[in-house]
Amino acid sequence: MSGMFGAVTKGNCAKFVFYGTDYHSHLGTEFGGMAILGKEKFIRQIHNLSQSQFKSKFFEDYQRMVGNKGIGVISDSDVQPIYLDSKFGEFCIVTAGLIENKEELKKLLFSKGISFAEEGKGGVNTTELIAKLITLGDDIIDGIENMFELIEGSCTLLLLNKDGIYAARDRFGYTPLVVGKNDEGWAVALESSSLPNLGFKIEKSLQPGEIVLLNEKGLVNKKKGNGCQQICSFLWIYTGFPASDYEGVNVEEVRERCGKALAKKDKDIKVDVVCGVPDSGSSHAIGYAIESGKPFRRPLVKYTPGYGRSYTPPSQETRDLVAKMKLIPIKAIIDGNKIIVCDDSIVRGTQLKNFTVNKLWDNGAKEVHVRPACPPLMFPCKFCLSTRSISELAARKAIKELEGKDIEDVSEYIDPESPKHKKMIEWIRKDLEVTTLRYQSVDDMVKAIGLPKEKLCLYCWTGKCLGNKAEGNFQKTKKHKKVK
Repeated sequence: MSGMFGAVTKGNCAKFVFYGTDYHSHLGTEFGGMAILGKEKFIRQIHNLSQSQFKSKFFEDYQRMVGNKGIGVISDSDVQPIYLDSKFGEFCIVTAGLIENKEELKKLLFSKGISFAEEGKGGVNTTELIAKLITLGDDIIDGIENMFELIEGSCTLLLLNKDGIYAARDRFGYTPLVVGKNDEGWAVALESSSLPNLGFKIEKSLQPGEIVLLNEKGLVNKKKGNGCQQICSFLWIYTGFPASDYEGVNVEEVRERCGKALAKKDKDIKVDVVCGVPDSGSSHAIGYAIESGKPFRRPLVKYTPGYGRSYTPPSQETRDLVAKMKLIPIKAIIDGNKIIVCDDSIVRGTQLKNFTVNKLWDNGAKEVHVRPACPPLMFPCKFCLSTRSISELAARKAIKELEGKDIEDVSEYIDPESPKHKKMIEWIRKDLEVTTLRYQSVDDMVKAIGLPKEKLCLYCWTGKCLGNKAEGNFQKTKKHKKVK
């Protein structure tokens, strides 16, 4: 998932865009970009962030940028912002999401004589593809709506031109978008936590499919939302920043409630210490400690400077290196203790085993009990660049070993009451080499989030989503508009 921020102010907006974008650094590790619209032209800068941080890369750049409208992005995959000179005039665009039918759409654009300048991970640059789909419309709003109809997956975007900043939330709302206001002007961001320190007060959260325009005159609604909400549940469990709210629900509070729910199921477990895998797992562990009455301590501490999230980088080698180097064990707290380890999730399981669990055993842990805050991940995410393939998932590895082959129907393994589910959990426990392993249930996770189940995307765990006819198939709610 990429992060994005935009601002329209009375004076120069560059400082707001710089710091606002930097507050999204936890959402991507590949590229960062800023685009500022001055009096006469766009000023655009893009840097590779794979070996550095946004703040250090752009600190000098933003001080040379002057203009009252601008957007920024932390990208999880492709180079952005994309600049285009089109029949609508010049514009820059940033996006967050995942497009499943990129090849089909690329061929559609080729058939209309449209070419591509940028390469992305796995083919065409997604943001350039979105930009050129938008230019098929009669105007920008028509183009965005038409793009929503053509894509399979999700797309939330900010588009900057002479009119201001067009902000459009994905039509099913998989990713959030929030608007803030201060005395200097307006801002729009994916993470609400990026606004308070910059003096912006939240004015509204965009609804799924809603399009607004921010400019010197204020906020103008260009298209109302459609009511089809399927916001990503993983935002609360792992991806989102603790200080952020989505749909009025705070991330940190949800994580604490997840931890409490896990503790309520653990009346038979006697431990000395409760800990979390930093950073997101710590919030779940605090909730567990509150409910269980056992002390929250830090047997593993994160060396913060220079190390981001081990889940975010696309390379397995990089993910493993970050996971190994960022967590430092404290033997004095580990030695001789029975330890509960709360984590946000188990994706592949290799990092948890090799760089967390083994560090506890190597430093004298007596018992290690692992408690993920969500159910076993069963399907790669179809709407954000999150879990990447079925073969990588720990649960699917277990199923393949138990069945002797890959199988399509995994419904029995999803059912927490089935014997096959229990065998899968036991296989993962043995593979992790931990004393006990108990996952959060879907129902307890949904209850912790506090929104109606039908408004949450649970695809990673259930294989079902809004308009889904069958496992793995994303069906649109209405037919494509005819492309002109």
